[in-house]
Amino acid sequence: MTFVPLNEVGKGSRAASPGGERQRLPPWFKVRLSQGPDYREIRQTMDRLGLHTICEEARCPNVWECWNNRTATFLILGDICTRRCHYCAVTTGRPLELDREEPLRVAEAVQALGLRHAVITSVNRDELPDGGAAIFAETIRHIRRLIPTCAVEVLIPDFEGNEAALAAVVAERPDILNHNIETVARLFPSIRPQGKYARSIELLDWAKKLGARTKSGLIVGMGETAEEIRSVMQDLRAVHCDILTIGQYLQPSKEHLPVARFYHPDEFVAFKTEGLALGFSHIESGPLVRSSYHAEQQVPS
Repeated sequence: MTFVPLNEVGKGSRAASPGGERQRLPPWFKVRLSQGPDYREIRQTMDRLGLHTICEEARCPNVWECWNNRTATFLILGDICTRRCHYCAVTTGRPLELDREEPLRVAEAVQALGLRHAVITSVNRDELPDGGAAIFAETIRHIRRLIPTCAVEVLIPDFEGNEAALAAVVAERPDILNHNIETVARLFPSIRPQGKYARSIELLDWAKKLGARTKSGLIVGMGETAEEIRSVMQDLRAVHCDILTIGQYLQPSKEHLPVARFYHPDEFVAFKTEGLALGFSHIESGPLVRSSYHAEQQVPS
């Protein structure tokens, strides 16, 4: 078991400078590389059942820590996204036909791994009338049937503002409903060109009014200001969002948006302090924090 700077871990591990050269990450970006028995079991289970994880598709820096703690985030609706966000490593293209057996296989994986908290996310499937909401709902039902004691968190797309699609997911009463805002309003059109800032805020508002415990995530370092970060937190609290994650953007490849700024760990502590003062019940804030980081700690007892 060793601690290795992310610069040395592999593809996408460095940020690009404005001139195109690869710049090294600050010294606090270190991860512990360890493929213990829990890590290997998750890998073998995913391979055996033909499932995807966002941990791998999005090149999450926490994969070693989380998998060794028997936590992983399932990626449903395939692994090809209909949208091209300029910070995201997930493959963009024309998705394959829906795998109708996928929800059951996800539940079987949760059961085989003995998970107490399962996180389910997806690619965007804008070609589907409901954006894949029915597959989310079916996945929750299968997990609840096979492992009734397991908490279920869903990280959903915006369903293009389809309220009926959102209602179908909320009707299955996930323990946490997450929809990531990702960036500030000013940068949204250039970074998430197929999304809309107001639509994402409205979705979280609808979910709360339907009775969901809501969560969102923000990536910093893409060109926003500290005041804009505060504005996002205020907008999320205005719709009574409960939980927030804040993490540093890391450029997945040279084709993606360059990192504009690396925030110091102390600044992430300050964001957390400000957010808690606004009324969030739980905040995960740090350079390596991602949407599902410590997710099992965010469900009320």
